Amino acid sequence: MLRLLAVVATGGAVGSVARYLLQLAVARHFTTPFPLGTLLVNVLGCLLIGLFYALAEKGTISTPELRLLLTTGFCGGFTTFSTFSYETLTLFENGEYVLVALYLAGSVFLGLLATFAGVALVRAL
Repeated sequence: MLRLLAVVATGGAVGSVARYLLQLAVARHFTTPFPLGTLLVNVLGCLLIGLFYALAEKGTISTPELRLLLTTGFCGGFTTFSTFSYETLTLFENGEYVLVALYLAGSVFLGLLATFAGVALVRAL
């Protein structure tokens, strides 16, 4: 059990650092009250978990440890739905109702679309 916890923790640490670096890069290039970095991370995280899910289904990800590392660990550390919730609330409290609607719709719709795309990409191979 400790070994599996270490696998998840390692993936989570790498995912969290990747999220932070990607959000910094987006913030450097785009100045907007819209949480573009978090949206990008969430959509990319959904794509990755779709890819990992389909690869595990195909047997390409052959061990439970690797699956845990990539999905629960990396994707769990990388995606930011708690931050998504907080930023949505902040936009709402600031009266940015159009941005709230765009952020909610974009995160949910594009996230689901990216997950389906990840599965479809692997299944097509």
